Amino acid sequence: MIHRKSRSELALMREAGLVVAAALKACREAVEPGMTTRDLDAVAEGVIRGAGAAPSFLGYHGYPATLCVSVNDEVVHGIPGGRVIEDGDVVSIDCGAIVGGFHGDAAVTVCVGAVPEDVRRMVDACEESLRRGLAAVRDGARLSDIGAAVEGYLRPLGYGIVEEYTGHGIGRALHEDPAVPNVAPKGPGRGTRLQPGIVLAIEPMVTLGTALTYTLDDEWTVVTQDGMPAAHFEHTIAVTDEGPRVLTAE
Repeated sequence: MIHRKSRSELALMREAGLVVAAALKACREAVEPGMTTRDLDAVAEGVIRGAGAAPSFLGYHGYPATLCVSVNDEVVHGIPGGRVIEDGDVVSIDCGAIVGGFHGDAAVTVCVGAVPEDVRRMVDACEESLRRGLAAVRDGARLSDIGAAVEGYLRPLGYGIVEEYTGHGIGRALHEDPAVPNVAPKGPGRGTRLQPGIVLAIEPMVTLGTALTYTLDDEWTVVTQDGMPAAHFEHTIAVTDEGPRVLTAE
């Protein structure tokens, strides 16, 4: 069931989105060689708690941290810990926050230091595919228009598009209906019709090699099968009577 949000609920989600934006900005500014992924987690938790919000991920199905921090071949759900970030790493940072019982969710990928140019291009392409997915959101559009926009941009570039993990509805729960695929095998114009009050988290995950993944023994961290690097970007966007609004933008 898709839950459409009222104006007052969207206002709370915007507050949560601004907290997420602030936490991600702080992480982007802080990340550097020599720090651990746990250090980065502490930065985000400090921002979230300081704003009077709560982390969305901490305790979610037993998840043990505020952030998901995924490095290089880790696609998503990397658990912060003692891993030291090195020059040349690609670091994906996924963050969620709760305000007034409602969630915001967003992710960025940061190139740390001397990252190879082909990897930087892949990261840039992932971010651009998110922009195109967001641009497909409007009153009256169909759900598959989003995946068609993401896939239509990425496929000709030859990057892997991770299909096992999708975007999602979001609101009182971190993950709600509908799932938001980053591909559209049957093309645009299919699926749920978008209407005011629908809120989606769109999150393409792109790889430099194969799109095939597996999960590590920690039962969370998803990595590429071929060990090639990956990127992940995400925003929460609402359909409103005044048009689409990205709730996690600064």
